[in-house]
Amino acid sequence: MKRAIISDIHGNLEALQAVLADARSQGVDEIFCLGDIIGYGPNPCECLDLVIENTRVCLLGNHDQGALFDPEGFNTGAERAIFWTRDQLENSRGDRAQIDRRWDFLGALPRIYRDEPWMYVHGSPRNPVNEYVFPEDIYNQKKMEKLFSLVPRGCFQGHTHVPGVFTESRNFMTPEDLNGVYPYDGQKFMVNVGSVGQPRDGDNRPCYVIQEDQQLSFRRVPYDFGVTANKIYDIPELDDFLGDRIKQGR
Repeated sequence: MKRAIISDIHGNLEALQAVLADARSQGVDEIFCLGDIIGYGPNPCECLDLVIENTRVCLLGNHDQGALFDPEGFNTGAERAIFWTRDQLENSRGDRAQIDRRWDFLGALPRIYRDEPWMYVHGSPRNPVNEYVFPEDIYNQKKMEKLFSLVPRGCFQGHTHVPGVFTESRNFMTPEDLNGVYPYDGQKFMVNVGSVGQPRDGDNRPCYVIQEDQQLSFRRVPYDFGVTANKIYDIPELDDFLGDRIKQGR
């Protein structure tokens, strides 16, 4: 089994296309998406279509949920972006059947997927859609103990846009620490697979994970981020800051 796991696309079509091409070049058998297909970025419809066509499993992210319902806990820029995204989904060019297919897909997304001994969520094992697990949480013993008590062996998640592996012994290892590869050992782990569309670890290249039977590997993929940033700058409803973040990887 060779499974590509992507997350946090955020309407970035160019990044998603690059990641899908890279995954195909690696000979993956299937693709899982951990949510946040939309929000922030300029191409929500196109990204949704690619996810529908290319993934075997897709989960609900908080921005996907925000487009379906009223966004909660969003800052002003994120809220404006999700309302713009919602308008794009409802009033995009194309026939009604295509528009309905996107809404139906979003509305049917599960919050969690299990493939024992693996768990897949957007946020955390405790709150699959909304809870953040940041690297500094390794110092929060109570939180980490609770999260790991819910993990069968390994949990794959996104949401923070910061890739790396949390171990049951309360370590956090970046892809650089691991030289890109984490071999499974006896202890439980949680892995943040990073973000396709808006990385925030100082590297603006999309990040995703390839899961195999004995290890996982982080992949970074170059793409023309200037194209995406310029699209954002050209849309008044999307803050220029969102384009800046894509360039900076922060």
